[in-house]
Amino acid sequence: MSNAAPKQIKLTLVRSLAAQLKMHVNCVNGLGLKKMHQSVIVSATPENMGMVNKSRFMLKVEELN
Repeated sequence: MSNAAPKQIKLTLVRSLAAQLKMHVNCVNGLGLKKMHQSVIVSATPENMGMVNKSRFMLKVEELN
């Protein structure tokens, strides 16, 4: 196993949570996003990437080095 730090991604909520499926709202909230245009930096773990893939249409995703 390597001791390299996991990749980081920056997520920004670009679509409203109103009128979205509860599953998508829960995924976005689980990533730490509550308001429009709010950004968070999270690790690119398989768990987080699964939540990002479920709600990708509401998010702007940027890879960080």
